[in-house]
Amino acid sequence: MSMVLSRYRLTILFFSKTLKRSKYVTPMSGLRITKFCCFGKSSLLFMYSSYFLNWTADPENSFFPGDGLLHLSEDGPGEEPSEDDTLSSFNEWALPAKEFDGLWESLLYEVGLKQRLLRYAASALLFTERGVDPCLVSWNRIVLLHGPPGTGKTSLCKALAQKLSIRFKSRYSMCQLIEVNAHSLFSKWFSESGKLVAKLFQKIQEMVEEESNLVFVLIDEVESLAAARQAAISGSEPSDSIRVVNALLTQMDKLKAWPNVIILTTSNITTAIDIAFVDRADIKAYVGPPTLQARYEILRSCIQELFRVGILTYAQGGDLPCILSFSTLKEKLHCPEASEPHTLHLSKLLHKGAELCDGLSGRSLRKLPFLAHASVPNPSCCDASSFLHTLIQTAQRELLESRG
Repeated sequence: MSMVLSRYRLTILFFSKTLKRSKYVTPMSGLRITKFCCFGKSSLLFMYSSYFLNWTADPENSFFPGDGLLHLSEDGPGEEPSEDDTLSSFNEWALPAKEFDGLWESLLYEVGLKQRLLRYAASALLFTERGVDPCLVSWNRIVLLHGPPGTGKTSLCKALAQKLSIRFKSRYSMCQLIEVNAHSLFSKWFSESGKLVAKLFQKIQEMVEEESNLVFVLIDEVESLAAARQAAISGSEPSDSIRVVNALLTQMDKLKAWPNVIILTTSNITTAIDIAFVDRADIKAYVGPPTLQARYEILRSCIQELFRVGILTYAQGGDLPCILSFSTLKEKLHCPEASEPHTLHLSKLLHKGAELCDGLSGRSLRKLPFLAHASVPNPSCCDASSFLHTLIQTAQRELLESRG
């Protein structure tokens, strides 16, 4: 059954002596609501302005679970201490978390990667709910993102967990992200590492036993736990690593029995991962260096942020310029007279910088505006055009240094 709510105006009215401000997010992309929680009597009226909402039972569509507002947890990651209190075995977040708010939108990859991951998760949960026989159709709810360092694999896993926690809030009243600290699972005592892995997954299993709890397990740089056993057999790795891999594979197979868990893994060197683990992954997605369009949009978001906070100034006066998007810039280049000349000039400079940054990772691109600002003669008064010229010079220097 579908109900359409349209063209409402948002008004929040209440009366109280004490107000508490907290941030809420709806499952629909782009809509943020600030809710004032008050103590004592209050009156609230919600009206949504010029917004068309399709409310259906389909989790892939936009919908409001419950009262339509999801609280963003402001708690940081909790830690699960190891038995000797030296290293925590994992960090834990309640989702959706304020720390990850906006992360999904800030990540730019080749077209289709993020949607592919969303569709995969929806299919994995649907197959489980409908009772598809796993002996006939196999799926493990394991994702492996691989590629060079700095391409945002770990961030994408966290953002995916955040996105899914919002999308499936109507099915699961509680969502958790568990980030495994692989280094804490290795012991100096022979054969103890495999036992530590088993103990960790036993704790995770206790979490997923609650059917209303959706758990995401993140294993960053999974090659440290799932190292190829062939290397150990040849003598280049400690024999105890074989027990770690065996324990990891066994515990992951056990988690298949629970429908409310998704395992997210990343790796910089897939050739070092045991083939049995790679074979278990449903999706093995390569996350490479950003394309020209992605580089441009990453730098564009950085420049817009520096405009917002006032670090960059605009010598022409008036309203601050809006840097053109990549697709709009391509159109304007064919018809330059239809665009504001100063805006087009800044966008063309940024495009030149993006072209020069071929080979830089997303992590390096995000640092580039900071490094450029550190190179300007007068940091307190930084003109946008001069800054972009400095950014181009900084990009050239970074590329030379990265290539030795």
